Amino acid sequence: MAKRIAVIPGDGTGPEVIREGRKALQAAAEASGLELSFHTYDFGGDRYLRTGETLPDSALEELKGFDAIYLGAIGHPDVEPGILEKGILLRIRFELDQYVNLRPIRLYPGVWTPIKDKGPEEIDFIVVRENCGDVYRGLGEVTNKGQPDERATQLMVYTRREVDRCLRYAFQLTRERNRAKTLTLVGKTNVLTNVYGLWERAFHEMGEAEFPDVKRGYAHVDATCMWMVKNPEWFDVIVTGNMFGDIITDLGAMIQGGLGIAAGGNINPEGVSMFEPIGGSAPRYTGRNVINPLAAIEAGRMMLEHLGEKEAAKLIEDAVIRFLQSGRLPGLSTRDVEASGLGTTGIGDAIVGYIQSA
Repeated sequence: MAKRIAVIPGDGTGPEVIREGRKALQAAAEASGLELSFHTYDFGGDRYLRTGETLPDSALEELKGFDAIYLGAIGHPDVEPGILEKGILLRIRFELDQYVNLRPIRLYPGVWTPIKDKGPEEIDFIVVRENCGDVYRGLGEVTNKGQPDERATQLMVYTRREVDRCLRYAFQLTRERNRAKTLTLVGKTNVLTNVYGLWERAFHEMGEAEFPDVKRGYAHVDATCMWMVKNPEWFDVIVTGNMFGDIITDLGAMIQGGLGIAAGGNINPEGVSMFEPIGGSAPRYTGRNVINPLAAIEAGRMMLEHLGEKEAAKLIEDAVIRFLQSGRLPGLSTRDVEASGLGTTGIGDAIVGYIQSA
């Protein structure tokens, strides 16, 4: 039976990178005997400007019927910031209960990193970011707006259930990954004593009761930022809350070579998950054929892995590594893509070629 994939190309360069990602997915599917069925939705800035609609209620029910969602990017220069992000991206995450944001931080061979004397052996860890709670819920208020005594609050809120389910996913991933078998909780227990006090208690209680084979560590988020640069090899799997995870995964993208390779998953282990490149819509590059599609291709690889299609996922992974080792792309930035002469489509064609020749 075909795997049914909902595709949301989105805004800016999103449709361009998703096009190349679909090419790679189709090539890997054909090579491994997998059948994929794609259904495209036009949710994004153009639709909003045309109709005033972000995401209709009926769409959420439809999306629940797919095996996975493949997203390009959300963000349009003619739409006020926050409207599309909250109305489409966050709404899908929250209402489909995609409570884990999964971000592999892996340096591939042949890719430059700004971290001196570190290579693929040292930079290979995963961040499990809680994806539905924290300050992103938007709880709070603004009073006396525009006045000298204006006051704004945004509340960091977590329930034990939300913390436990994210921690359990992270512990299980650490066990299955079977690398250093070490899970590090990142928080701020010296200041955010209520919220991260809850995280820390739940972390140790679960570890002792259910995962005694997994080593546990703790690091403040500010120290984590330093150690990710100085000693990235210290980390195997990191688990943290929504806001801290949002910040450290962007730092992680830089040490793995840049946004051109960084992909992520919004995971509901019991429902429908969504996979995307994390670089954004980059509207100033729209239509210029210079954006790097590797992050979107990597997001497609993650999607296949999540769906249990290991053979097809490995074909994409091997193709990406062979391409990066070929020296055809001097770096992962938009400038490098332009200088290579390959362009967005050329990189996609190259990946397809490596898949087909495997």
